[in-house]
Amino acid sequence: MSTADRGFASMDRSKQREIASKGGRAAHEKGTAHEWTREEAREAGRKGGIMSHRPKGEDVAPLDSESPSSLEPGQREEEKGEEQ
Repeated sequence: MSTADRGFASMDRSKQREIASKGGRAAHEKGTAHEWTREEAREAGRKGGIMSHRPKGEDVAPLDSESPSSLEPGQREEEKGEEQ
């Protein structure tokens, strides 16, 4: 048996879905499954939309950091509050 014939990723899609579905059902029955709050779902959707609509290859700052557009050219994040 080669390594290409082993593991979850080598299975066909229907078999993967079947196994994943069983795991999801078991987690819900056990009470350990994550259930999204309205706010969590909203934030995840916002982040996904931002990431999927940016130009390819654009180096983007992390979504939780402040926008670099609020900084003066050459100004670092730490210096911003000192000049206000």
